[in-house]
Amino acid sequence: MWKEFKDFILRGNVLELAVAVIVAGAFGAIVTSFTNDLIMPPLGMLLGGVDFAELAFTLQAAEMNDAGEVVKDAVQIRYGAFIQKIVDFLIIAFAIFMLLKAYKRTQQPEEAPAPAPDPGPSAEDLLTEIRDLLKNQ
Repeated sequence: MWKEFKDFILRGNVLELAVAVIVAGAFGAIVTSFTNDLIMPPLGMLLGGVDFAELAFTLQAAEMNDAGEVVKDAVQIRYGAFIQKIVDFLIIAFAIFMLLKAYKRTQQPEEAPAPAPDPGPSAEDLLTEIRDLLKNQ
């Protein structure tokens, strides 16, 4: 059983998948930072100083005690965070699209299949030709 497990883990596809998952996680963090720190602030500024992370529809306001401390958090639908995740997804999808497009350019195009050779005369045609030659002699 241990040998089968070892063979499974050391199979190339599993290692490649593990590397892909790790790289994708790191890439996701980069895209999140790119979106949160570079894309959304200017976009929010263009839309009148809107901070997308703070956009929410409050269903129930937060409850505070006399000292001003939050006793019960507000119930909100945070659509701003959702918009931000959509932008993250679009950036990741575009980056993967560009990566695949570049990869396809590096691949050699498949050669067109060679045209089928001319089948030439059929057996009947050859026999007819031989017959005619024999008649002429």
